[in-house]
Amino acid sequence: MKLPLKQIYQETIVPQLTEEFGYKNVHEVPKVVKITINRGLGEASQNAKALESSITELATISGQKPVVTRAKKAIAGFKLREGMPVGVMVTLRSERMYAFLDRLISLALPRIRDFRGISPNSFDGRGNYSLGIREQLIFPEISYDSIDQIRGFDISIITTAKTDEEGRALLKAMGMPFKNP
Repeated sequence: MKLPLKQIYQETIVPQLTEEFGYKNVHEVPKVVKITINRGLGEASQNAKALESSITELATISGQKPVVTRAKKAIAGFKLREGMPVGVMVTLRSERMYAFLDRLISLALPRIRDFRGISPNSFDGRGNYSLGIREQLIFPEISYDSIDQIRGFDISIITTAKTDEEGRALLKAMGMPFKNP
């Protein structure tokens, strides 16, 4: 039986990173704080059915009901009025976060066509990682028949790492399949 990702982090990854970076305190070791999943609706902001399907898909993938993000200002060029829905997002923490990260690493990413690893360069300078998913079908919870249109979304993994190097070492130890440079 496979151990939960949180237990693997506590038992093997923490000692490994402590040795690698020479931390003096356990609380210095970087950890994953939260994962945000975000989908911009684009032209679907006028379509109520697209909003509903996005909400159900993100809820199925994350196990948590997403929040609808709305426009703060009206932009005439985009036919956007204040208060119109422009996207949906979910913030995952603790148990759900570890469960989602485990499913992402072990099930979803390997299902991507011609997958050779994810880019090791998508860090923001403070140890946080972002990646874009082009289609929601890579998650086994989503059935091909239930979707009306292929839409992508963004996943941001927020860590307590101070540098990109620490964040990269943390995610690599968790099993994130980075491309070889």
